[in-house]
Amino acid sequence: MAKKKNELWEWVKALVVAVVLAAVIRYFFFAPIVVDGLSMAPTLHDQDRMIVNKFSYTVGEPKRFDIIVFHAPENKDYIKRVIGLPGDTIEYKDDVLYVNGEAYEEPYLDKLKESTLDGPLTEPFTLTEKIGQATVPEGELFVMGDNRRYSKDSRHIGSVPIEEVLGKTSIIYWPIEDIGLVK
Repeated sequence: MAKKKNELWEWVKALVVAVVLAAVIRYFFFAPIVVDGLSMAPTLHDQDRMIVNKFSYTVGEPKRFDIIVFHAPENKDYIKRVIGLPGDTIEYKDDVLYVNGEAYEEPYLDKLKESTLDGPLTEPFTLTEKIGQATVPEGELFVMGDNRRYSKDSRHIGSVPIEEVLGKTSIIYWPIEDIGLVK
């Protein structure tokens, strides 16, 4: 009888440790998120399931073109791409991104640009026109969705404070046909 009680106690302890460990990993390191909408198409699709790496910016800084998850003003989490870092000037002209006066290629937009025949994918703008400042403020990021015509992003909500960023995401785990890394 004592042996059965001891074995049951060992199973209970193992289960408690597993639950606590899973909670710690989810809260501090990785969390699932579901893509809601078409703002990141064709890179991400509505209802794609992804893993958010919450630890990535604890040890590093956001980089241009990272796909991040952040708390948006509407009490909702958004998934967008980092376009501007603190201190950057951002401008779109003739469907080309200029950062600090230098043209940047955005290969993740090539498919959309090919299929868009009725004008530019990204309407021309300057940072001053969108956020009222010439540069991205310190401690903030300028983000945009890949589906530029249908994305509510920094052009509408302003720059994103880095402390509102949950983490970086680059792994799709569902649906099966989309499993993999995204760039």
